Amino acid sequence: MKVKLSILVAMLPAVLTTVSLNVSAAEPVKKMEPAGKMTLGRPIALADSGKNMIHILDSDGSLLWQYPAVKPRDVWVLPNGNVLFTQGTGVTEVTREQQIVWQYSFPQTSEIHACQPLADGSVMVAESGPMRVLEIDRHGKILKEVKLRSAETHKHRQMRCCRRLPNGHYLVGQYFDGVIRQYDEEGAIVGDIRHSDAHAGLRLPNGNTLCSFGDAHRLVEFDSLGKAVWSVEENDLPGCPLRFVGPAWRLANGNTIICNWAGHGYVGKQPQLVEVTAEKKVVGELFDYVRFGTISGFFVLDSVR
Repeated sequence: MKVKLSILVAMLPAVLTTVSLNVSAAEPVKKMEPAGKMTLGRPIALADSGKNMIHILDSDGSLLWQYPAVKPRDVWVLPNGNVLFTQGTGVTEVTREQQIVWQYSFPQTSEIHACQPLADGSVMVAESGPMRVLEIDRHGKILKEVKLRSAETHKHRQMRCCRRLPNGHYLVGQYFDGVIRQYDEEGAIVGDIRHSDAHAGLRLPNGNTLCSFGDAHRLVEFDSLGKAVWSVEENDLPGCPLRFVGPAWRLANGNTIICNWAGHGYVGKQPQLVEVTAEKKVVGELFDYVRFGTISGFFVLDSVR
């Protein structure tokens, strides 16, 4: 059955205001056995690009909330309970009553992989195509534009994850450039961590950077001098090989949650999310291809960001 949803939002003239969603276009998932491990034991939001859906799960794995989204890759749950997420060529904020309260759309020549709510209420958006970072207020006004640098011109070959750091800098995964790159507020390059398949960088409280390297099948923590001090390699976790390593999050207890995106031929063959200790012991998994498809991003509700 095909379901098509069209949403119209009045915004600035330069902003596209129609989002079309074809749920039938979700990634096909073969018939599988009943779900395996259905929870990490934590309340969590999922950006399910495989099934074109945002999910929120309770700590016992039960579904609390869902909302359709076109290929979502990044998701945040805000202090007021609203959900902010990317989808295809835009960013949307929705209440738990499924009312759109904010939306910003881009032309089809762009691709949006990352967003971030900022302290002043504005939203950071990383726009591949023009290769830039924008900070946009709640009225749709662009407050800041930072041009970034890439050797790639195709929108899908530029950025993946992007985060604004507390000092106002930006940490950007430039996948086909093979670099996790830090820019200052004006777009000057501050530092590079070079590695193939550079997907995401997470700046840790100790100043280290936790880097996800996609189809290189590894997660590596680097110190401030660029030395690797910890890693999880493709076959380090028994029963849970790393495939496309997506975003990761370091919990307050020192554990790390890894997004193990299962595209490129691995759907249904390993957990979508895994939690590991510093000693690389697996202490939690989400392995459920019955309810969910390929997970591209997540947000842990009981973890302070």
